[in-house]
Amino acid sequence: MKKALLVAAVAALAATAAQAGTVAPPIIEPEIVVETTTSSSSAGIIVPLLFLAAVGAAVWLL
Repeated sequence: MKKALLVAAVAALAATAAQAGTVAPPIIEPEIVVETTTSSSSAGIIVPLLFLAAVGAAVWLL
C-alpha cells in the first residue's frame, strides 16, 4: 500500500512540475511604418497668401 501511495505521489508531483508556471505572452515586434512626405518650403505659405488675395479682392471690389 505504501509503495502504491509513493508511486502515486511521485507521479502527481512529476505531472504538476511539468505544467508549473504560466504561458508567457508572445513578444511581438512593433510594426515600423515609414511614411514619405513631400518636402516643400512654400507649403505653409500658400494658404495664408490665398486668404490675403481673397481679402484683397473683396476689398478692391467694394
